[in-house]
Amino acid sequence: MSRPRNLPLRLYLVTDEASKCVNGLLPTVQQAVAGGVTIVQYRSTCSHYATLLSEATALHNFLRSVGVPLIINNRIDLALEIDAEGAHIGQSDMPPTDARRLLGSDKILGLSVSTEEQMRAVDARVVDYVGCGPVFPTISKLNAPKDLGVEGWAELARLSPVPVVAIGGIDAARASTIRATGLCAGIAVVSAICSSSNPKETARSLL
Repeated sequence: MSRPRNLPLRLYLVTDEASKCVNGLLPTVQQAVAGGVTIVQYRSTCSHYATLLSEATALHNFLRSVGVPLIINNRIDLALEIDAEGAHIGQSDMPPTDARRLLGSDKILGLSVSTEEQMRAVDARVVDYVGCGPVFPTISKLNAPKDLGVEGWAELARLSPVPVVAIGGIDAARASTIRATGLCAGIAVVSAICSSSNPKETARSLL
């Protein structure tokens, strides 16, 4: 089976820790999807697999019912166990070729990129999209690379052989600036939605 090519990347929610979601993890995702989120990545630093499995399964059951793909951050084993639509890996997680081999050919695979060297190494035969950033300073990820700024981000995006999602410190005004480059397949947000008291309206403002 060939991999999907028309990926719904326009508004990409990356979940924060459940404890940091003002409305709770699942309700936040439900409201965000109602507001226009088109794809969701489950990301958690929790080391307890049963918790990861429980949270991811609940998200997937809902998202599958509304036709929104679920991507699992880093944990290929979890993605396979719940039959999620794909996985996303960072530069220090595992080689993309290994992730693709484990996932199989029909799943979505995303890769985080923050430098020209990393972007030039992206193989479109293996990776479906890249998350490029941080565009702006971010508080949602510890030890994040230095922010690129819109111009720096655009320079990297031009080099990509696959669709590019912008991530890092993005709010509604910044989303419009990034989309105006014409290089952006999607905007990814964490805190903007997860820390919002009204995820639905926040999601709408980012479209």
